[in-house]
Amino acid sequence: MTGEHGRPPVKLSLPLEYQQDLFNELRSEDELVLLARGLGLLRVIINLLHSFDAAGNNLIVVVGADERENGWIGEALAEHAAVSKSPMARGLSQVNTDAMSVGTREKMYSQGGIFSITSRILVVDLLSKLLNPETITGLVVLHSERIVATSIEAFIIRIYRQMNKEGFLKAFSDNPEPFTTGFAPLSTMMRNLFLRKPSLWPRFHVTVAKSLEGRKKAEVIELEIPMTDGMKDIQNAVLECVEVSIGELRKADTGLELDDWTLDSALHRSFDVIIRRQLDPIWHRVSFRTRQIVNDLTVLRSILHALLTYDAVSFNKYLDTILAAHQPPPGSTRQNQSPWLFLDAANTIFETAKRRVYAGKAIEGEAPVPSNSLPDSLRPVLEEQPKWSMLAEVLEEIEQDGYLNPVPRDDSNGTILIMCSDQGTCRQLREYLQNMYIQPAEESQADDKQPKPSAMFMMRRKLRSYLDWKKDFARVSASLFAENQKVLDGFTDQRGNTNGYRGKGPPNKRRRVRGGAASAGGGRPINGSLPMAEDKESQVASLIADIQPTDADPLQKDEVAVDSLDDMEDYFELYEMNDLLVIHPYDGDMDEHVLEEVRPRYVIMYEPDAAFIRRVEVYRSSHEDRNVRVYFMYYGGSVEEQRYLSAVRKEKDAFTRLIKEKGNMAVTISLDGAAPTDPQEQFLRTVNTRIAGGGRLAATAEPPRVVVDVREFRSSLPSLLHGRSMVVVPCMLTVGDYVLTPTICIERKSIRDLISSFKNGRLFNQAETMLQHYKHPMLLIEFDQNKSFTLDPFADNAFEKSIKSADDSRDLQSKIVLLTIAFPRLKVIWSSSPYQTAEIFAELKNKQDEPDPVKAVQVGLGMGDDPYEQQSFNTTPQDMLRAVPGVTAKNVMRLILEVGDLREVSNLGEDELDEMIGKEAGRQVYRFFNRSVFDE
Repeated sequence: MTGEHGRPPVKLSLPLEYQQDLFNELRSEDELVLLARGLGLLRVIINLLHSFDAAGNNLIVVVGADERENGWIGEALAEHAAVSKSPMARGLSQVNTDAMSVGTREKMYSQGGIFSITSRILVVDLLSKLLNPETITGLVVLHSERIVATSIEAFIIRIYRQMNKEGFLKAFSDNPEPFTTGFAPLSTMMRNLFLRKPSLWPRFHVTVAKSLEGRKKAEVIELEIPMTDGMKDIQNAVLECVEVSIGELRKADTGLELDDWTLDSALHRSFDVIIRRQLDPIWHRVSFRTRQIVNDLTVLRSILHALLTYDAVSFNKYLDTILAAHQPPPGSTRQNQSPWLFLDAANTIFETAKRRVYAGKAIEGEAPVPSNSLPDSLRPVLEEQPKWSMLAEVLEEIEQDGYLNPVPRDDSNGTILIMCSDQGTCRQLREYLQNMYIQPAEESQADDKQPKPSAMFMMRRKLRSYLDWKKDFARVSASLFAENQKVLDGFTDQRGNTNGYRGKGPPNKRRRVRGGAASAGGGRPINGSLPMAEDKESQVASLIADIQPTDADPLQKDEVAVDSLDDMEDYFELYEMNDLLVIHPYDGDMDEHVLEEVRPRYVIMYEPDAAFIRRVEVYRSSHEDRNVRVYFMYYGGSVEEQRYLSAVRKEKDAFTRLIKEKGNMAVTISLDGAAPTDPQEQFLRTVNTRIAGGGRLAATAEPPRVVVDVREFRSSLPSLLHGRSMVVVPCMLTVGDYVLTPTICIERKSIRDLISSFKNGRLFNQAETMLQHYKHPMLLIEFDQNKSFTLDPFADNAFEKSIKSADDSRDLQSKIVLLTIAFPRLKVIWSSSPYQTAEIFAELKNKQDEPDPVKAVQVGLGMGDDPYEQQSFNTTPQDMLRAVPGVTAKNVMRLILEVGDLREVSNLGEDELDEMIGKEAGRQVYRFFNRSVFDE
């Protein structure tokens, strides 16, 4: 890129044609860029930021970047500045914590540069004019697929566009699927982003295809690995359970769109999340059985993933924990085991998983044992994952290739890069590769030839660990069941004492015994549960005898958890990259960084990932002097293969729909961010009839004003208030969350916050403080717009319904009634969503005086008190005082200013404490210091 006005040229790292075309588009106009995953979106963003950074005198704000992206962007900008030798470049500055003072932020903003600011800090700085929107050169928005109308990022863009019509605005995303759900999703997203032009770059784009296929491509070897018979049986059984569960959900008559609830969709990564999101608005009316099935789908999908990634011992151990989590404790009368556990397919899952680990040992001279029971002795089977032996063959082939074919002269290292799905698989492969040529002593003595790669040593060690774990497992199984029930119940309370069936289970549930053990007469337990698989002690003893540690075990290196690095210079050195084998998990855009740093000649994709394939394509096309051979491994006919193909198809379909919508999309005329207002309505709203008892009218040009606590910007309500043409004034409030008028103060509580406030008693203190300083204190209980607007727990069975007494202290409704009895002047406002809350606020402010932000901040601080004055006091006694029941963040300052030390606080009377911090808080503090140590 050539410089302007005699400046040195800016050097960019965009070697491919589509990257250069996209960069030139972004420099010339504002747009939303949708780039397919793996095509290097972050590289384009970094080069765009560097072009502005090198020019100097710019103030660029980056919104939506996470911590890792900030680190990579900052490092890349520093590298670009060094290569371009740009004296004006400042690099990236992060503003991501409240600990950075207001003065420091203001000084940084005045100097200019590129800033990555967290959304909550940025919106407060924009509203308070600490960062004047008119001085911003441009806004760069990352992860724009997350932006909805009520998000804080949409609020930031609206403020920026209202105040700044000249600055640029560019949004980026590499996830097209969220842009295709709902009615006209692309145009809705463009309206939220205040942009007119979308720029779509799928993998099948002509320029992208030409850039990646026109040059020398990477050598790709596809390895389809067949699953073992046991793995196929388990997969088919799990898929049968998933299909039955989806069928049960469709029968539940939820009134929802069910076309996407299919077995094919169930393989998609976020299927269970989508179902839960659809059911959220009616979650309180959904039966317990339906909630249970939704939870079961998550469990079954996790079993499918574990089957292909865990070893046989770890997979069997995982199934044990699942069965325990669904197993009621002894003596329980709850009949709520998951329906899929009663299917024949479930029996296949547990039986086959156990046979992959150990089986019965045949003894000469004895009659054969029936198939439905285990003999008195067991032998280890320890089935290996098929990919392990294939990985060993690939590594051996690479080694032979390097020996027979001299190293070509190119810029690649001889490094082998193995890519996996997660850290657990990385650890598993590292352990296998370290121990694959180690064999038990008896086998190594029998055969002196070169040993074949085997996981026997690793699997025997895992089986010993599993049997030790099994002894202590009974202690935690009850707690696992309790945790599972909490997940099922959600926010709905199901704790009533149920009068369930006592004695035998319901007649429609067949009896089944897990583990293949012979049935012990007497029928099923009281709760109709499925007994866990248990092996006899004699069986386990024979199994342990077969897998005792050999002489090779003590010779192996222990796992190093923490290394002090005391003798680093003597024992540490840099690796020789030509002999290095790197195992790394897939990590999004960071994978591009790994390829550039490692420069591998061989890449083994242990599990398929479409985005990483494209990253290898981009890497190979960007570096003509680097040869890459890719081994692409997958299980043939598996869920893994189907999930990969489904992900590629879904992305292609998403881009196809977006291209079609772009061709028919209406052009947005007004993009200034201002809400349309009727002049007559605006005049009537500003007429104040309360002056002199309504005897005279006074029209003002001031729009309505609301004072908002800065901690409230985590919610969407301030954005909606601003969208209704109200001036939002962010302040650090001591009393209340919103101040609408000089006499109206509102404390906003979501349902989750309301429950926690009742538990710790904070709400009573807040109500008392509002009553002391405001004429009309109000408690706003706000529900989520996507969830049910009710507090009533609904039950599907008659015996689950119980009549709760009105004085039940655990009941949320009872606590609200007690609150209104204790504070009769406190008004309670119910709101079904933030949208309705904004309408309620507009009605409450109608024909009322505007609040004074200065007075609102001073309320509750005391006369002449500085809110930051506590910094001059000793912090240790303050921390001790905050731990006292009744002392909160809002009343601790008053207490510190009134007393000299902790001894004086402990000697205060209840009346004196009431005057300082309120009646309820004073009573708690007094009881704490005057309680006898001998009382229980």
